[in-house]
Amino acid sequence: MSLSSQVKGGPLPWSGLLALSSAAFTAVLTELLPAGLLPAMAPRLGVAESRIGFLVTAYAAASFLAAVPLTTALRGLPRRPVLCGALLGFAVSNALVALSSSYLLTFAARLLAGAMGGTLWAMLVGYAARMVPAARRGRAIAVVLAGITLALSLGVPAGTALAGAVGWRAAFGALSVLAVLLVVWVRLRVPGFPGEPPHARVPLGRVAVRPGIRPVLCVTLFLLLGHQVMYTYVAPFAADAGYGRTGLLLAVFGCATVAGIWLTGVLVDRHLRPTLLTALALFVTVLLVLGLGAGAQALLFCAVALWGVAFGGAPTLIQTALVDVSGPGDADVATSLQTTVYNAGIAAGSLSGGLALDALGPGALPWTTLPPAVLALATVLLGRRHAFPAVRHGAATDGDRVVAAPSAAVACGSGDHAARRPEGHGEGQ
Repeated sequence: MSLSSQVKGGPLPWSGLLALSSAAFTAVLTELLPAGLLPAMAPRLGVAESRIGFLVTAYAAASFLAAVPLTTALRGLPRRPVLCGALLGFAVSNALVALSSSYLLTFAARLLAGAMGGTLWAMLVGYAARMVPAARRGRAIAVVLAGITLALSLGVPAGTALAGAVGWRAAFGALSVLAVLLVVWVRLRVPGFPGEPPHARVPLGRVAVRPGIRPVLCVTLFLLLGHQVMYTYVAPFAADAGYGRTGLLLAVFGCATVAGIWLTGVLVDRHLRPTLLTALALFVTVLLVLGLGAGAQALLFCAVALWGVAFGGAPTLIQTALVDVSGPGDADVATSLQTTVYNAGIAAGSLSGGLALDALGPGALPWTTLPPAVLALATVLLGRRHAFPAVRHGAATDGDRVVAAPSAAVACGSGDHAARRPEGHGEGQ
């Protein structure tokens, strides 16, 4: 793929962005598919269903632990081979799961998949940002992250249905084949970018303290913590509210997330701050409605749909803000930090929700979610200077280069790391 389309500000490089989106789809499906196959996998591997659930935990733990060290170790390598290597890691892991009759081997394969997932998530957003002009960065990131939404709303149910029809081993085998096909697609349609030469690498600690980074990471943590409290235990909450068809509620949520990410793709490049504030305020409002009036089924469905719209676009908005403050050149490192925080929020939310459910009952879940949601909203409100400015700095500069007009290209090639954003801006929001 030529970079001329970037320089001229032409159409989005759809084929390359969709390849990255498909990689995100594959990663999410690899992570979550065992959760829908507990009864089928447990007898074949000779363990209890709870042990199959640990295969999801193993993936998340490995992703949490591997994202930062692997990203740091691989910064100097060309980006496309690293991306292809991560996808091949998924192929090997899923093939092992498909063929294994040993729980320990399956568990080890899931650890490999989690490490590859941590590497992949640290790359995807930065890759998308470098493929397009700065003024269209948010839309490109929205296209890539749509793979997450499609995996959750369509991929996991389809994968579970496929496993029911032809067996769970065939489902993992199909995922392995998909990852190999993606390697071919990436090689043909995704541009190659150089790794960072040693003299140009900004240390991880300096990226972490760059103005605006920490507020963005805090919003990530607060939002995921709050969301996971409700999402993990939506079944007992819905049952307590007098509605037992959790599958239908989740389908409404999934469809609404698709609408949310579409709407975000339209608004993110020009209106990032107000769109994110609206999404978080909507989430807070939904929690109040769920806490006060979930017993009315129509209100419950409307609240879940609005929750899906709000949450569907939030990751794109937050990650676009992160790339704006880090610059595309350091986006992989910044995103590796966010991957770690993201998984920490998921773990903390699931734990907090379980404790609240045991101690106070399902009705306490919205009120347990409310404080972190309010903290996320407050952090965005206060982060006007660096993290979430009214006028996006990232839309005016790409890394450290000034973009004089929408036709300007992102920095690439050897020049991508030739100059860096000054570090002396001070800290804070």
